[in-house]
Amino acid sequence: MAGSLDKIDIELRDKIAQRIKELRESSGKSQTEFALELGIDKQTLHRLETGRGATIYSINKFCMVRGITLSEFFDSVNFKTK
Repeated sequence: MAGSLDKIDIELRDKIAQRIKELRESSGKSQTEFALELGIDKQTLHRLETGRGATIYSINKFCMVRGITLSEFFDSVNFKTK
């Protein structure tokens, strides 16, 4: 699996990025403000929101700052199968 992502992986990556951005925006905070809460820089948050660099660990940290569980993060229409 080294190398490029297949279509399903790309779709999942994009859905995760969209969900991160959606939740950050619903908090009413800017990228800079939210990045400070996460303990990361704005560029790192921007990468997460554009589908680059998200890991289960960074998603979990994001959830902890937002006060939600991983289950709640993934319980979104974004992740409902077709």
